[in-house]
Amino acid sequence: MKPAEAKLKAGRPRLLLPDRTHYCAGCGHGVVHRIIAEVLQEWGIRGQAIGMAPVGCAVLMYQYLDIDACESPHGRTPEVAAGIKRARPDKLVFSYQGDGDLAAIGTNEIIHVANRGEPISVIFVNNAVYGMTGGQMAPTTVPGQKTTTTPKGRSVTAEGYPVRVCELLAALEKPAYLERCVIGSAKEIQRTKNAIKKSFRVQRDLGAFSLVEILSPCPTYWRVPPAKSVKYIETWMEQIFPPGVVKDVTK
Repeated sequence: MKPAEAKLKAGRPRLLLPDRTHYCAGCGHGVVHRIIAEVLQEWGIRGQAIGMAPVGCAVLMYQYLDIDACESPHGRTPEVAAGIKRARPDKLVFSYQGDGDLAAIGTNEIIHVANRGEPISVIFVNNAVYGMTGGQMAPTTVPGQKTTTTPKGRSVTAEGYPVRVCELLAALEKPAYLERCVIGSAKEIQRTKNAIKKSFRVQRDLGAFSLVEILSPCPTYWRVPPAKSVKYIETWMEQIFPPGVVKDVTK
């Protein structure tokens, strides 16, 4: 391992700003922010990257990542990212979205951006609940999961089944790469990092659409201690959202 690489692994990436986090204890957003910062720093493309912040818990993404970034109305993030990419095709453009932003109010946008094959990368953080607005049921809330709007647990009869975004987009012709990852362990975090790298390569080298879904903990609204939230992902989220490559036309 080169000295620079060892220093990066041991310390804070330069592109991850030293601001005090506003995320709850055990939240996965901070881990994903670091992964993005590491990838952009390792590739040396800080000035070439443009990130799209969502409406939701990660609305302050640009407060932590030292890159060009902007924000869009709730759910419209993929369309704004697509517009930026069309205007600046030389840039690496990615949207960063939660499940409420992408799979509820933004369902129309993500489907049509993917269907057109817009050459952007989407990083989709799925914690199965609305976080910023108070822990309500999200499109990805799993059956039986208790939320502030489903206090007895999500009923598939009354509220339907969770939306599997990767499988939904896989039915379209244009998406080139779709993978679902987890950030529960060091090994899984490395796999997530590799998936984000591949998503960026698909955009850069193939000019194609890709999405990486990341199963992430929300201890506050799952009402479990942070240490137990990773186990919750294993025991019930992964049963509904199995990790792995859902579509890859590059192979």
